[in-house]
Amino acid sequence: MLPSSRIPVTGLGVIAPGATGVGPFLDQLRTGRSGISPVKKFEVMPERATTAGLLNSFNAREFIPVLKMRRMNTLSRLGVSAMKLALADAGLEAFDSHRGDTGVALGTTFGPVQTSVEYLNEYVAKGASLAPPQLFAESVANAPGSHIAIEYGLKGFNLTFTQREASVLTSLLFAASQMIKGTVTRSVCGGIEEMNDITFSVLDRIGALARPCDEREEKCRPFDLHRDGMVVGEGGAIFLLETEEERQERGGKAYGYIAGFGIARDATASLSDWGSDAQAVVTSMRTAVEDADLDLAEIDAIFASANGSIRGDRLEYRAIQSLFGHNLPPVTAVKGYFGEYAAAGGLQLAAALLALREQFIPGTPGFESGEPEMHFRPVTHSESRPLRNVLVNSLSAGGGVVSCVLSAAT
Repeated sequence: MLPSSRIPVTGLGVIAPGATGVGPFLDQLRTGRSGISPVKKFEVMPERATTAGLLNSFNAREFIPVLKMRRMNTLSRLGVSAMKLALADAGLEAFDSHRGDTGVALGTTFGPVQTSVEYLNEYVAKGASLAPPQLFAESVANAPGSHIAIEYGLKGFNLTFTQREASVLTSLLFAASQMIKGTVTRSVCGGIEEMNDITFSVLDRIGALARPCDEREEKCRPFDLHRDGMVVGEGGAIFLLETEEERQERGGKAYGYIAGFGIARDATASLSDWGSDAQAVVTSMRTAVEDADLDLAEIDAIFASANGSIRGDRLEYRAIQSLFGHNLPPVTAVKGYFGEYAAAGGLQLAAALLALREQFIPGTPGFESGEPEMHFRPVTHSESRPLRNVLVNSLSAGGGVVSCVLSAAT
C-alpha cells in the first residue's frame, strides 16, 4: 500500500466490558484492569465456565431515544451507540454532504442469536402469521449496519462479515480497499457482539472456554503454559475512516493509518478449532508488512490474536518466531482485558490504535510462563515505548488468518 493510499482512522467509539468511551478504555489498558468478571447476566453451571467480559453497566438509553430503541435489538443498540461515540470522538456530529459517499462494513461472530431465539419461540407458539415481523427483521446479522445507515442517512456500501475472530479485520480490509478504489471517501467499520446463555453454553460444552480447577482460577491466559481455553466477551467498537484529503481539509485528528494487509488460509484447521500450519500465518504477516512497504525490522510491536486457546496460541507463537527469528519485536495479547469475540475483534484493534497514539504497549493479562518451545515473553505490564508501526493479527477457528499493519500519525 503506497503512502499516498494509507487510510487514517479519525474516530473511535468503544463500548467494552468495564469501559465505555475512549478515555475509560485507555485507562483500563494502562492500569491492567480487566473487565472480565463472574457471569450474572444468565445462569451458569457449577464446575464449568463461570466468567465472561460482559457489559454490566452499559445503558443504551444514554445514546438512543427510547422510541428508537424499541425498534432495535441489543446488537443494533450497541452498533448505533458506538457509532455515536465515534462521531463525537472525530468531531463530526453528522455526515452532512457525505451521506451518499459513506459506506458501512461491520463484523460479528455470531450475530443476533438472542433475537433469533425469541423469534423462533414466537413462531412456534403463535404461528407464522402472528410472529412479530420486527423480530424477524432484527434476526439478521446486518441489522446493526442497517440501523447505522438509516440513522445517519448513509447510502454507500453496507455489508456485515462473519469470519469469527477475524471478522473486524476482514471488515476493515474491505472498507479500506473500497476507499483506495475511490468507491467512497468515508467508511464506518468495526464490530459488535453480544453474549447470551445459548452461545455461552455451546462454547462451554465443546470445551472452548477456560474453567476453574483445584490448582488455578478460571482465567484468560494468552500464550501461557497453563492456558485451557478462552474467556468470551461482548461489546462494540466503531472506527471512522476518511481519506487523508478529507481529514486534512476539516482539520481532523488521526489515531493512526491503515498501512497494509495480509490474508491467508490454514487448510489444516477443523471447523471449530485452529490448525497447525504456521506458514499460513507467516504468509499473512509477511504480506501485510510488504503491503505496507516496510521491512520486518520496522515493526515495533505485535498485537497478537492469542486468546488462551491451546492450539490457536501455539500456532501463532510458532509463526511469530518463524518470521521474526531473533529480531522479535515486543508482543502483547490484550484479550484478557475484555475476552474473545468482544466487538468481534474490534477492541483488540482499538487497543492497537490507542497504543500508537499514546506511544505505549499494554500488558498481557494472565501470562506467567510459556511453553518450552516458546522463545519470547510477552509484555506483561503496560510500558511506554516509541511506536511507528504495529502488526495486528486475527486468527480464526476454522483457518482464517488476517493481519494488518497500522502506522503512527506523524
